[in-house]
Amino acid sequence: MELLAKPSKQATEVRRAGLVVAALRLAAHRNPADITTADLARTVGITQGAVFRHFASKEAIWLTVLDWTTDTLLAQLRHAAAGHDEVPLPPLQALQAIFVAHVDFVTTHPGVPRVIFQELQHAQETPLKARVRGLMQQYRTLVMDMLQRAQAQNLLVAGTDIQAAAVLFLGAVQGLVLQALFSGQVQSMSVQAPAVFAIYLRGIATQQALPFITQSATHTRESTT
Repeated sequence: MELLAKPSKQATEVRRAGLVVAALRLAAHRNPADITTADLARTVGITQGAVFRHFASKEAIWLTVLDWTTDTLLAQLRHAAAGHDEVPLPPLQALQAIFVAHVDFVTTHPGVPRVIFQELQHAQETPLKARVRGLMQQYRTLVMDMLQRAQAQNLLVAGTDIQAAAVLFLGAVQGLVLQALFSGQVQSMSVQAPAVFAIYLRGIATQQALPFITQSATHTRESTT
């Protein structure tokens, strides 16, 4: 009698990746807390028992979702800031590239912010909430680096509070995301993002940088129409 071969490591990784994709796809339209392993199994086309051959628990699935989000989002933001041929963009252009790349990421993966906001609602500390905090800390560090570069080049108004500017940057993106989720019109973020970013920069940039703001916002609006 032939023994059935154990699933290969590659097959397991493919199945795990499929469950992560399914979780994000379902989260785009439903409260992540209401998504069951049965829902995930049905979406992928496997039995519910098979889900637990790849993940120990539902929490483990969401932890993997957040790990994927952290790796993928930060890689895209850093790539955007690097510019073409990995030549670093000027800091204000890099900030705009990060802003637009984040909006594009959420437009492509609208389930991600639902998962993040769901975890931040919990008052108690959880492994999932810790993952979200780690993502936000790395994101904030990236933005702070761009702001410090801009400040070193005298592109920011004298006395600009770099930490507050980073908080406002993140808040501007999150505000766009929340409004898009509330309205159900995720694609609207791409249209609104250039003007929102221009307003943000007008609050912190010197007169020397203002021509860049006008030209950049105009170029971005034209490219999205």
